[in-house]
Amino acid sequence: MAEKLAGGDAFPRMTLNVTGGGTLTLPDDLGEAMSIVLYYRGYW
Repeated sequence: MAEKLAGGDAFPRMTLNVTGGGTLTLPDDLGEAMSIVLYYRGYW
Protein backbone atom coordinates (compact mmCIF):
# COMPACT_ATOMS: atom_id res chain seq x y z
CA MET A 1 0.00 0.00 0.00
CA ALA A 2 1.28 3.48 -0.83
CA GLU A 3 2.04 5.99 1.88
CA LYS A 4 -0.30 8.93 2.44
CA LEU A 5 0.80 12.36 1.28
CA ALA A 6 1.49 14.95 3.94
CA GLY A 7 0.85 18.68 3.59
CA GLY A 8 3.34 20.18 1.16
CA ASP A 9 4.27 16.84 -0.47
CA ALA A 10 4.48 16.78 -4.26
CA PHE A 11 1.84 14.66 -6.00
CA PRO A 12 3.50 11.54 -7.45
CA ARG A 13 3.78 11.38 -11.25
CA MET A 14 1.44 8.79 -12.80
CA THR A 15 -0.21 8.13 -16.14
CA LEU A 16 -3.86 7.04 -16.17
CA ASN A 17 -6.03 5.62 -18.95
CA VAL A 18 -9.17 7.71 -19.39
CA THR A 19 -12.64 6.64 -20.47
CA GLY A 20 -13.02 6.95 -24.23
CA GLY A 21 -9.30 6.46 -24.91
CA GLY A 22 -6.17 8.47 -24.32
CA THR A 23 -4.19 9.08 -21.18
CA LEU A 24 -3.86 11.69 -18.48
CA THR A 25 -0.49 12.32 -16.84
CA LEU A 26 -0.67 13.67 -13.31
CA PRO A 27 0.24 16.22 -12.16
CA ASP A 28 1.49 17.58 -15.53
CA ASP A 29 -1.91 17.69 -17.26
CA LEU A 30 -3.74 19.47 -14.43
CA GLY A 31 -2.50 22.94 -15.37
CA GLU A 32 -3.34 24.53 -11.99
CA ALA A 33 -1.30 24.97 -8.83
CA MET A 34 -4.09 23.44 -6.72
CA SER A 35 -6.42 20.69 -7.90
CA ILE A 36 -8.60 17.90 -6.55
CA VAL A 37 -8.23 14.39 -7.94
CA LEU A 38 -11.06 11.89 -7.34
CA TYR A 39 -10.72 8.19 -8.09
CA TYR A 40 -13.67 5.91 -8.69
CA ARG A 41 -12.72 2.26 -8.68
CA GLY A 42 -15.92 1.18 -10.43
CA TYR A 43 -17.21 -2.37 -10.21
CA TRP A 44 -14.74 -5.25 -9.90
